[in-house]
Amino acid sequence: MYDLDRAEWRTSSLSGQNGQCVEVATNLPGVVAVRDSKDRAGGTLMFAPEVWADFTGAIRNGDI
Repeated sequence: MYDLDRAEWRTSSLSGQNGQCVEVATNLPGVVAVRDSKDRAGGTLMFAPEVWADFTGAIRNGDI
């Protein structure tokens, strides 16, 4: 389990488009947390920072 009380959430710059809104916390040690901004209590996905960087890099490159 991770202590999300110290998470500093930021909303995606594309949030609000087509109802798809996410928030990301990158300040936690060893993990990137992602949640739905419309359902903050609905659960949080956790990613290794390297996996998150690969994922967001692939999006920026148009690979996915």
